[in-house]
Formats: sequence, structure tokens, C-alpha cells
Amino acid sequence: MTRVAEIFESMDWGPAPEGRGEADAWLDGHGRAFGHYIGGKRQSPGATFATLNPADGTELAQVTQGSEADVAAAVKAARKAQAGWAAAPDHARAEVLYAIARGLQKHSRLFAVLETLDSGKPIRESRDIDVALAARHFYHHAGHAALRGETHPGAEPWGVCGQIVPWNFPLLMLAWKIAPALAMGNAVVLKPAEWTPLTALLFADVCEMAGVPPGVVNIVTGDGATGAALVAAEIDKLAFTGSTEVGRILRRETAGRAMGLTLELGGKSPYVVFEDADIDGAVEGVVDAIWFNGGQVCCAGSRLLVQEGVAEAFERKLLARMAKVRVGDPLDKAVDMGALVHTEQKARIEAMLARTGGTIHRGTAPEGCFLPPVLVTDVHSADPLMQEEVFGPVIAMTTFRTPAEAMMLANDTTYGLAASVWSQDIDVALDTAPRIDAGIVWVNGTNMMDAAAPFGGMKESGFGREGGMAGLASYLRPASGAALKPVKRHVAKGDGPGGIDRTAKMYVGGKQARPDGGYSRTVAGPKGIVGEVGVANRKDLRNAVEAARGAASWSRTTGHLRAQILYYLAENLAARGAEFDARLVAQGATDAAEDAARHLFRWAAWADKHDGRTLGVPIGGLALALNRPVGVIGAFASEARPLTAMAQVIGAALATGNRLVLVAPETAPLSATDLYQVLDTSDVPGGVVNILTGEHAVLAPQMAGHLGVDAVWSFSDAGISDVIERESAADLKRTWVNDGRARDWQATDAAPFLAAATEVQTVWVPFGV
Repeated sequence: MTRVAEIFESMDWGPAPEGRGEADAWLDGHGRAFGHYIGGKRQSPGATFATLNPADGTELAQVTQGSEADVAAAVKAARKAQAGWAAAPDHARAEVLYAIARGLQKHSRLFAVLETLDSGKPIRESRDIDVALAARHFYHHAGHAALRGETHPGAEPWGVCGQIVPWNFPLLMLAWKIAPALAMGNAVVLKPAEWTPLTALLFADVCEMAGVPPGVVNIVTGDGATGAALVAAEIDKLAFTGSTEVGRILRRETAGRAMGLTLELGGKSPYVVFEDADIDGAVEGVVDAIWFNGGQVCCAGSRLLVQEGVAEAFERKLLARMAKVRVGDPLDKAVDMGALVHTEQKARIEAMLARTGGTIHRGTAPEGCFLPPVLVTDVHSADPLMQEEVFGPVIAMTTFRTPAEAMMLANDTTYGLAASVWSQDIDVALDTAPRIDAGIVWVNGTNMMDAAAPFGGMKESGFGREGGMAGLASYLRPASGAALKPVKRHVAKGDGPGGIDRTAKMYVGGKQARPDGGYSRTVAGPKGIVGEVGVANRKDLRNAVEAARGAASWSRTTGHLRAQILYYLAENLAARGAEFDARLVAQGATDAAEDAARHLFRWAAWADKHDGRTLGVPIGGLALALNRPVGVIGAFASEARPLTAMAQVIGAALATGNRLVLVAPETAPLSATDLYQVLDTSDVPGGVVNILTGEHAVLAPQMAGHLGVDAVWSFSDAGISDVIERESAADLKRTWVNDGRARDWQATDAAPFLAAATEVQTVWVPFGV
């Protein structure tokens, strides 16, 4: 007689297949051939391609390849429906989203089986995670829809949103995008992934049953060409989840179009295990971190960093656990890993494994589109498996000695999507987690997600957030002013001021600096020449950026300290108000130092008020949304109200813990160079504010392309918005540009500054039993 203890020791298991009859019946009911869903109607199939079951290679259905005309029809239907949907009472929209959530629950088994057939993921993951979380997103955002008038009074939706979702979580990514868009009053055109379109097409049935007005949700299937057509269409906002490579292309394609853009891209997430961790728990966490969904997860913990003292024991335990991971038929409820999504994906992963210099340890897997769990040891930090996204069941392991070295290794990547920290010492865990450059960090856990918790990346893992209050902002149109009016530019005449020539220098690293190129230009006002300033070149920009990066300790100071320095800065500016006012008049600028000082004082007040949030997620523990500074901000100053505008930019950047490289207004640069005298007497550390004088159009592509700059703001009238957005694609830095629109610099609208100056980092801290 077999004892229960022996079963747990051997992990023997019998098959527990999930039936696929209901899914096959649904496919048969549509003749296994699908057209698009446009304007509330299923279209007749056009030119089609096959979608396959990756577990056995059999064809599931034929799906239409979307054309430019199909996309245009979907966008037209969405445009026609959107105004009415946005104008509907908040309660009416909430009822529809609630009905969608109920529809997903009522048909959860059908969705789960169909998702597994189409993607190859295990049925228990589809059933217990994907479908359940998709329903949770619609429930959660039904609440946001009901409260829109209270939480976002006067806010307007973007309009028509194009949405492109990946193949690893087809239904869940659909919910992440459609739910907030609809809640805020947008209409959508969604393109599911070419390899996994079926649950999106099934979702159309739920929309009809839930009473979604025709045209509010449109689904167009196809490959990358269809996605490109959607990007090029007359949409107002684009949301994309996929590879970083494609994300760069989309950033360039959308540059200068004054449209919304959120990108959720690749990751290379560190999984950090300290010596005092619960080792058995951390080993089990690895299973969830990298072998969940076959490692085809953007936030997968694919870099295992283990402290030296426990590394040998950890590796031994992990190899033993890896040998027990069961790979097989994804419809078997007892399987841990199913099939990879496509044979192309399997070939890509095998090719990456062939490039590593590490030692490869493999589990077991059946023949076909399957891969076993893989652990690679003896890898150095530059190994391809430590730097490049694999998107498969492969984890690379290395060691560290100290917490400082752990942080260095964890942040040694161009990505910044997620991380996991394991330690039983709460001081170690909570000191480490916020210092990792990642949009989401789990403490003693992994892969915790919820609709209330913002999800998104830093660095080259994309920008924008999905989920929670932060995610809603992506589906609301920011306020926009009137078209910029050209500022009068005075022509130099006369000999200028007499006496000793004083060419204003630039301000870099807390010191006055001559221009590298040796060039200067005159500054003219209504009565002639009032002075000269240097002309910055790319080397001056490089020096300023290096100085700003060297002042990183400013980002770690307390809000209280930053507030005191900004108060002091405002006080010192006000004391010299008459001098600054005279300089403004001489340059022909309309502004007042009193207004600039008032805004600096206001931003000092904000320095310790931009709080994070404690999120209402369904776990035992806490999930925290923390506001982290972006880092080094490059900013192009406004010509309108130049001193007040610079005070707003300096105040917002410094209050939130950022460092600044400010390019002075071209028409009133002397008001910027005068500021460094105030900075010197206000305890602003060297490198926190750097001031350059030069042509905006010349410096814009250099600033946007500089890898040491984390974000670029432009309030310039030089028409550089498109250049900044296009050049920023190199490292996917954050941008905030004016698109030729004016700003009211007297206004006290902190929200857009705070949003541009910080990134939300979600830290999950589970505790209790």
C-alpha cells in the first residue's frame, strides 16, 4: 500500500485532463473561420491564416489577416461611437464594465480552455490566474468608471485608443488595456497577437452580451502589418505591450503626432536571495518566477543573484526541485509547464542557449514544441543570458558578496521592469527593494499582480503604467493650451553696454563654465544689445549631464531637506527681485521675479507632500505605490514668462528629487545665467542644477539622444517636440513636450509636473500566515 508520504517524496502523478469539448463546440459554431469584430458585428472572414495548437501542431481555426482598410473601418466605427460613450453617465459605463466581468466569470471555463489550446500554457494557469485576473480588472475598473466624475472632475478621455497585445497573456493583456480605456470613456481598436487571437474573438461575444455599444470595442486580427496599420491610423492614443525592439520603432513612428503612448516592454528581472532568506521558500519562488508560463513572461525573474554563503546549497536545492517540474500536455491539470507558444519561439530560445558561456542544467520535457526548465550556472555579468531577454524557461545564476554588490548587479541592465528580493531581515529587504531600478518589486514573493496595483517599467522596459490610479492617467487627455504665439526676437543694434565686457558663462557642476567651442552671441532687447552669452555645444551638454549624474545623492535626500533648500532659493530670488525685473525688461521679456519666487516657494511646499499610496490589493500584506524621481531631466525653457517658467521647472524637478540640465530661453538667457548667483547662495549642491545657453534646435537631438539623460521636457517654441520624441527612442527615455501649445505659467497645476518628474514603483510586501 502506497503511503501519502511516499507520494510526496516521489511526486508521482496521474493524468488529470481538462475537457476541450466546449471550446471545440464554440470553434465549430463559427465554422472555425473568423472575421474581425467591427462596429458591434462580426465580419465575414477575408484572407486568412491558421492559428495552431502549439502542444500538438494541429490547426484550431482560420483567422482574418487585417488590412489597412479593415483597420480604417474599425477606427471609423470607434470614432463614431466614442463621443456617445464618453457622454454616457458614469453609472451607465460602470454597469457595462461590471457586466463584462460577470460574463468572463460565467464563461470562465470556456475562456480558460480556449486560452490553453491557443497559447500552450497550462490549464491551471489559464483558469486560476489569467481568467480570474481579467475579470478582476473589469470589476475594479467598473468602480473607476462609476467614480470618474468624483476622482477626475473635468478630465477628458483621449478618444480612440489603438491597443496591441502580446501572445503570452492574450486575454489578461486585453483586460489590462480595454478595462481602463472604457472606464474613462474611450473607444478602442484592439489587435491581438497573430499567434493567439482566439480569446479576443471570444471576448467579442461577452461585449455583445454585456451591452457594449456598437463601435466602442473593435477587434482586428492580423500580423505585424496589421499592427503597423493601426499605429499609422488616425488614433489618439496607442498602448503597446511587446518587445523593446518594437517599442523603439513605435516611439519613432508616433513622434510629433501629439498622441498618447504607453509602452510595456521587455525585462531582465533580478531575483536576489540574501543569506538570511527562507531558502526553501526562495527555491519555490524561483519556480514561479521563471517557469510560470514557460518563462514567457516579461517580468520573469531570469537573473538569479544568490549571496555566496548560501549559493552552493541553493543551487543544489534548486536542481532537485527543477527535476520535479512536470512538462507536458497543457490541458493536464497536474502539469507545471505546457508547450511554448510556437516553434519559432523554441528555436529562438535554443539559439540563445547556444551562445552562453555558462554551464547548462536541463530538466526533462517531451518532444515537440516543449522545453524543459533550464538553469545556467557559472555565468558572468556580461553573458548574453544575463543581459538579453530570453523569454523562455531559462534562468541564469551568479553570486554576490555584499548588499552593495547585489544592488550593482541587479541594476546592471538596460531593463527595469520587475525584481524580487528575498530576506527574513526586514531592514535588508525594505532597504534593498526601493533601490532597485524596477517598476515593480516583490519582497519574499514574485509575480503578484492586481488591478489596483500599477504595473510598468523603468529604463528600456517602457513607460506609463497599467492598473490602479496611475494606470487611469494613461487614458485621460492632458490639458492643452492654445497654439504658441511667436515671441518677439529683438535684433542686435548699437554697441551694447559700455565698460568691461562681461560675457555670461554657463553653470555646470556648481561652477561657472566657458563654452567648449569658444563661441558666444549677443543678447538684444528693445533698446539694443544687453549682453553676451556662450553658445553650448555637445561637449558642454556632456559635461552638464556628467555633473548631474554625479549629484545622484540629491535623489536620496529627504523631502524636508529639499523643501528647506527651495524655500531658501525662493527667499534669495525675492531679495534680488528688482535686479531680476530690470534684467527682464532689458531683454524685452514680460515677467516678474515676484511670480517666480512665489512658484519656487510653492514647489518647496510640494517637496514633502507628493506621497505614495497604500494599495487595496487582495493579499495578506501591503502593496505600496512609491513615487521615485526620474533621475536626470533635460529641459528646454519657455520663451514666454521666462523667469517664472524656469522657476516652475527648477522647482518641480528639485522638489521631486531630480537633477536638472536646463537650456536657457533663447530670447532671455541672461535671466537664466543670473540664476546661478542665486543657486550659489542657496545651498543647492553642485550638479543638481546645470544651466546651458544655446540654440534649442541644435541641442534638442543631442539632449534626447544622450544616454545619461533620463527624461526630456520641452516648453520651447523652436518646434522641437517631434525631434525629442524621435531621438528619445534610442533608450526609450521619458518625454514631456508641448507640441507647439502654450502653457499658463501662472497656473498652480502641479499634477502634470509631478507625473513627468516621478515614476511609480510598486513594492509588494506580503506578511502573515
